[in-house]
Amino acid sequence: MKTAKIFCFAFAVIIFMSSFNNPAYKIARLKYNGGGDWYGDRTALPNLIKFCNENLKTNFEADDDVVEVGSASLFNYPFTFMTGHGNVIFTDQEARNLRKYLTGGGFLHIDDNYGFDKFIRPQMKKVFPELDFVELPVNHPIYHQKYPFPNGLPKIHEHDGKRAQGFGLIYKGRLVCFYTYECDLGNGWEDYGTYAGDTQEARLKALKMGANLIQYIFTQ
Repeated sequence: MKTAKIFCFAFAVIIFMSSFNNPAYKIARLKYNGGGDWYGDRTALPNLIKFCNENLKTNFEADDDVVEVGSASLFNYPFTFMTGHGNVIFTDQEARNLRKYLTGGGFLHIDDNYGFDKFIRPQMKKVFPELDFVELPVNHPIYHQKYPFPNGLPKIHEHDGKRAQGFGLIYKGRLVCFYTYECDLGNGWEDYGTYAGDTQEARLKALKMGANLIQYIFTQ
């Protein structure tokens, strides 16, 4: 299992390796059971990777991987992305594996693709029974990386008229999971024109916030 120290220095390694044009890491999408559409936002991660490689000078491989919650392969990825609309079920083994991954230095971004909240919260409670999601304040460093978001998480897609909120699970002082709610950040990363009403302005905001997230994870 990779240690927290390895993950903390991962961003510096990526920058170093980029000078040799040698991709150093891949980003992974989390596959889960329960019937929810874990495969949603199909074009999101490749677009985010491209944006980060161009603007943060990272050198991620162009395509994302798929990794199962309970797999030992999870520890190969410093960053994993999870989204969906529907049901999520973590077995006890999967919850233990995800906890080991996150407490060992890994990071999980959960993006509510609308209607995900009531399913994901109880499952993450299996992973961290002692923790609750807390809303990150607008002065949190995650909103103040290369791209400043002084008002916090941007609203990308409208659903219920609720404000966008960024929640975190903080384990021993470290943010291990960032949960974007009523935002649809992943939708904003998708190919332009995927959704009716898309604007280039909203898409750019989503990509910039995604880049902030990547930069924060690899430099915290």
